[in-house]
Amino acid sequence: MSLSSIMNIANSGLSAAQTQLRVVSDNVANVNTPGYVRKIAEQVSLTTEGVGSGVEVARVRLATDRFLQSASLNASADSNRQGVRYELYDRIQTLFGDPGGNSGFFSQVDGAFAAFATMAESAGSSPLRQEALFKVEALFDEATRISSQIQSVREDADGRIQTAVEKANGLLQHIETLNVDIARATVINGDASGAETQQASLISQLSELMDVKVSQRTNGGVSIRSSAGLLLAGQGAATLEYRSAGAVNAESTFEDVWVTEPGGQKRSFTDALKSGEIKGLLELRDIEAPATAERLAELVTRVADELNRAHNANASVPAPTTLTGRNVGQTLETALTGFTGQTTIAVTNTSGVIQARADIVFSGASMTVNGVGTTPANFLTTLNAQLGGAATASFANGVLSLSATGTNGVAIADDATSPSSKAGRGFSHYFGLNDLVTTDRMALYDVGLTGTSQHGFTAGETVTFRFAEEGGGRLRDLTVAVPAGTGTMSELLTALNSPVTGVGRYGAFVLDGTTGAVTFQASGSPPAVVSVAEDTTTQTPSGVSLTELLGVGAGVRSSRADGFALRTDIRNNPGKLALAQLNLTAAAGATALSAGDGRGALGLADAGRRSANFQAAGGSVGGTQSIARYSADLSGDIGARAAASKTRAESSQAIQTEAAARQSAYEGVNLDEELVKMTTYQQAFNASARLIQSAKDMYDVLLGMV
Repeated sequence: MSLSSIMNIANSGLSAAQTQLRVVSDNVANVNTPGYVRKIAEQVSLTTEGVGSGVEVARVRLATDRFLQSASLNASADSNRQGVRYELYDRIQTLFGDPGGNSGFFSQVDGAFAAFATMAESAGSSPLRQEALFKVEALFDEATRISSQIQSVREDADGRIQTAVEKANGLLQHIETLNVDIARATVINGDASGAETQQASLISQLSELMDVKVSQRTNGGVSIRSSAGLLLAGQGAATLEYRSAGAVNAESTFEDVWVTEPGGQKRSFTDALKSGEIKGLLELRDIEAPATAERLAELVTRVADELNRAHNANASVPAPTTLTGRNVGQTLETALTGFTGQTTIAVTNTSGVIQARADIVFSGASMTVNGVGTTPANFLTTLNAQLGGAATASFANGVLSLSATGTNGVAIADDATSPSSKAGRGFSHYFGLNDLVTTDRMALYDVGLTGTSQHGFTAGETVTFRFAEEGGGRLRDLTVAVPAGTGTMSELLTALNSPVTGVGRYGAFVLDGTTGAVTFQASGSPPAVVSVAEDTTTQTPSGVSLTELLGVGAGVRSSRADGFALRTDIRNNPGKLALAQLNLTAAAGATALSAGDGRGALGLADAGRRSANFQAAGGSVGGTQSIARYSADLSGDIGARAAASKTRAESSQAIQTEAAARQSAYEGVNLDEELVKMTTYQQAFNASARLIQSAKDMYDVLLGMV
């Protein structure tokens, strides 16, 4: 071996040791730097024609483990998903207050009915009436506030989705830029560890937003895909797109999150998300918050309906001169068809003496007024004739009204043994003629429609239904037109459920034969979720849309919660509260309404304990139960959901902490290990230096011999 060969070997050893010592120095300097990944200088032997010719550092790489990295990224994504769900759902839970306290929403439900029970003991007391009405008004005001705040939480989630998408775009662009730098350094056998460390930190941040899979490229850098296989980086950076809805209400529809892959193909990214903060925000916005809002709306709807049931069975003293109903969303003929039993419309003077009366007997599609046979089409004419000018009945825009002449008033009472009934409501209750609680929209969907009922919509008008997965990913928008024909509900449902031009491939709209409510029964597993993207229908004469009439979609049903209010004239004058019961057996000239009669207050007090027909809402199957029971169940459900969210968040956080700890233990800097390496590399450096000294000494000896 020549002296020059010895010198080359020694120099290579010095160079390698210097590089290794520099790597150790970097590791020690960054021992407390968050996210820093330990560097490793890989040394290899050099040979020339089978003879050793020294050593070199082939590359400086990061001490990464693909399994630990993948586990940490997955844990990070799930932790952020569950964390944001708990954070926002906890805000929703807080809106309802302490379920065991005296000021929470659910205690207000009980308090409103308790106030009527107290009032029933002294029905003539104006302060007690005022107190009961105040509590009812406060209850519905609180429901409006909670409903609005739930939508604010959804709006917050929606805005955060857009922010997260923008952040993800920036991370992907930066990761791809580093891919170029790493590939360039790899080609020239340079040190790319700094860029790789920075890239690893960016990937970790990206995993907080979405679930990702990372693979190493052969030419340096990484390739990143979603768990569903969409390419996000590695051959260029993908671009995510999302535009928030701005102001959000219960009926808001949202755009998809879209991704344009490096190859240029644009597709839905919502479907590809399995975890991460964006997924958690989508689930809260589209599933959990709407479910709570829908159940709240169903509760307050039944509270209003049961109070109205009791109030419509009574009359104030003196009786009001005008009774104006609510919009029933039908023609009068359709609304009257299907009634059974008997009811009486009486006109009384200010002393409560009946001046005129119309005894109505219903029998399906026919009826009599004071024994005079009539039909739904001629009902108003016959009724007005029998009232003899003492009062006038009219129907416009879906609303039935009764107005007495002069100072007289109008009172309505059902027969005690055979009360009028349709869909479980009496005549006055069905039309909302003497409602205590009013609403500015359609709130009741169990209105007794049948297959032969006229729907009232114009052929050719359209509804666009939006179908989505349970997780929020959009499946398809389908536009269905109102069919031509005789205009029956059966024809409409057939068109809606068509597998070719309707929604048949995702489920079916079903008409309940008992209540007349139309519900969507989704098919498939998991079942699709339906909402309404656009509705151009308008019913004659009520002016409501098909969506409003049938209550299609959780958004429409949820919006009911903020539409209830105490009737204005009663709020302004508690004396107009209907607590008396019309005595239908009173002889001519005798008093049928007494000022001191407070029997009707007991009906209002018992309204909370009466069995009501709750419809399916927000994951609850509904069924027949009391308002008090449903309220307690909803309170428990909200608490259970919040507790479950907290448990999931804490569990996923614990898993993330453990995964991060294991990854850090492997990839992080251990000072003891680095000290051993430093000592080793120093000895290697010294050995190479001694070899150079030995070569010099040998060279000097040879010169001396010459």
